[in-house]
Amino acid sequence: MNDWLIYTIGFTAQILFSARSLLQWVISEKQKKVLTPVLFWKLSLIASFLLFVYGYLRNDFAIMLGQMLTYFIYIRNMHLQKQWFKFPKFLRWFLYLFPFVILYVGYNNHIYDRAKLFQNDNIPFWLLLLGIVAQVVFTLRFLYQWFYSEKRKESSLPLGFWLLSLIGSFMILTYAIFRRDPVLLLGHSLGAFLYIRNILILKTNTKIL
Repeated sequence: MNDWLIYTIGFTAQILFSARSLLQWVISEKQKKVLTPVLFWKLSLIASFLLFVYGYLRNDFAIMLGQMLTYFIYIRNMHLQKQWFKFPKFLRWFLYLFPFVILYVGYNNHIYDRAKLFQNDNIPFWLLLLGIVAQVVFTLRFLYQWFYSEKRKESSLPLGFWLLSLIGSFMILTYAIFRRDPVLLLGHSLGAFLYIRNILILKTNTKIL
């Protein structure tokens, strides 16, 4: 596949990720408290779908891992906001099965196999390890958010979510610089600012309360 098409998919995913963050930030600034609009999770799911494809096409396991871990948490949050079953049934099944189908096909053909996930001539092992750790830390924010939301029975973004977002984002930026990946670099440069701003909004609300 042509590089321009692969990067188009990646940049589209990051634009959608940035759009969800900007939307959440604007609404939170307006209401003077951190809010989670329904569209945040819809854009997250679409963007995660595209970035998973991008990681697959670039043979980048770190990217695929990060999206695989958060993909279903986005779906769960749409459950909590009672939006998931508004999607057509065939689309729900497609979104559920898509990551598993891609991994199955990738593992069982002659072009893309498990060994290549960890052996990429363009990614030294230490850099791949950094990327994986960065994605795991970045993903922990949604695991934390998921447990927090399940406990409260509502979808919300607590302080711990934003702190883990900031730490993970800086790690992924470091990975992106060494990897020379413009898609990750663009997406996480904007994200870092928005994470800091949400932390400040939450701290202000805490002081007021």
